[in-house]
Amino acid sequence: MIFIGWLGVACGLLVAPPQLIKIFRSQKIDGISLYTYIFLCCALACYLIYAISIRDAVFITAQSVNLTVNSVILIMLLKRK
Repeated sequence: MIFIGWLGVACGLLVAPPQLIKIFRSQKIDGISLYTYIFLCCALACYLIYAISIRDAVFITAQSVNLTVNSVILIMLLKRK
């Protein structure tokens, strides 16, 4: 079963990094919703706190990486505003 969890982490890591790479390459963030990333980062932070509380390594890893990547995007959006 743990394999399924790590597979989920791997799939989840395929979501935000391409967006971040696109932003870095193009230096454009047009069309990206600031509010979406604010709420996404809040949700990921809550998930991370929960993952830490239940001491689930798979969940902690996934939420840590996703929160980091999405926070970078959020910071870039906030700097533009």
